[in-house]
Amino acid sequence: VSGDLKKMGLGAALVLLFIPLFILTVVAKFFIDRSRAAQRMADLKRKEAEYHRMSQQVTEAKLQALQAQVEPHFLYNTLASVQALTEVAPVRAHAMTGHLIQYLRNALPKMRESISTVGQEMELVRAYLNILQMRMGPRLTFDIAVPESLLATPFPPLMLPSLVENAIKHGLEPRREGGSVIITAQAQEGKLRLVVSDTGRGFGDTVGAGVGLENIRERLAALYGEDAKLTLESNSPSGVIATIEVPMDGLRAQAAQAATGAVPPAMPEQPRTRTEKVL
Repeated sequence: VSGDLKKMGLGAALVLLFIPLFILTVVAKFFIDRSRAAQRMADLKRKEAEYHRMSQQVTEAKLQALQAQVEPHFLYNTLASVQALTEVAPVRAHAMTGHLIQYLRNALPKMRESISTVGQEMELVRAYLNILQMRMGPRLTFDIAVPESLLATPFPPLMLPSLVENAIKHGLEPRREGGSVIITAQAQEGKLRLVVSDTGRGFGDTVGAGVGLENIRERLAALYGEDAKLTLESNSPSGVIATIEVPMDGLRAQAAQAATGAVPPAMPEQPRTRTEKVL
């Protein structure tokens, strides 16, 4: 009986010892699994943030490459026109030089920025159209009608000049009689709509398929997501109406961080639990 009592006491002691160990093991596994899940979620969020930053950088690089292709051609033609006018019409050459200076003063800073305003983009487009009007003469007429209340509204740089360039290059220049370009802006239901309409021959079979237009679509998607869009439609009796629609309240969160150059802080490493260290 004495031996049996000793065995029963030893068994009870072992049971009382292993019950807390079992409970501790279960609790430790719960916290370890939760810590690992949090770490996996942090890694996933970090990869998503890196993907958005890389997409923004690729889109901006495409825009800079496009501008690098367009600007020299435009500058060479303008300088050649100025050189020719200095001999036959010095007054016009002086006026064109002034428009070119105004264009460069507005355009060059925008190549290093990710956000502009409607007023700044309109000044850039006005200088651009003044130069082309002096080169094309009566074949080009234009009108800019923008409410003063919208001039300070944020707007991505160099998108509007790309639409105007497409309208003239593909719509007006191929026509012997030329045509007109009308630029308007309006705010509707929390959206800013910039419209470029021309009376040219339109884009033909390649409507909406140009590199510049695709670049605009990619930049709008990177800056605003699904809240912005570029639409093209026929103008009556001839020409194309191009419309950029963006939210009035600005960029989405990831794009705003990329546009201002702010890098979101890295997700802090999850501390190891005391139980994990022990195990």
